[in-house]
Amino acid sequence: MTVTIKREIVLRSIVTDQLKRELAEELQRGADELEQRIQQLDFSAKGYIAELQRADLQQAISVRKRVEAEKNRQQELRDSLLERKKQVEVLDNDTEIIRGTLESSVEVNVGDDLSVLLAGTEIVTKDDVVIEIRERKLLADDETPVLTIETDLDTDNA
Repeated sequence: MTVTIKREIVLRSIVTDQLKRELAEELQRGADELEQRIQQLDFSAKGYIAELQRADLQQAISVRKRVEAEKNRQQELRDSLLERKKQVEVLDNDTEIIRGTLESSVEVNVGDDLSVLLAGTEIVTKDDVVIEIRERKLLADDETPVLTIETDLDTDNA
């Protein structure tokens, strides 16, 4: 009997000048998008809060606090992206970074070593070209990746 299960695949990239440019541009676009959201939130809230103050001052104060909290959250996200952009700019070429994870399926049979199957696979790219596929090694307790750069932005759920 065979069972198919899902597992993670680590996506690694070799750092090149092209990769640094691409990552920096992605991070800057994300920061710019967040800045636009902050400005839009500020603009939208001003009129609404001004009108609400005439009707219910307490509710207006409450809404203003929530808007400020959301603006602060968005600003922190933007600042985080800009900090990550700085980190990208100083990466050494020819080093590996973790770009994220993908999902794959693997067949499990009776007698298989599940820890080996779940340790997974790594795909290594250089300038978007796959240069190596390797069996991922489990990290020792004192071993951590140098830098993980994930640029997919889902800022609505962050």
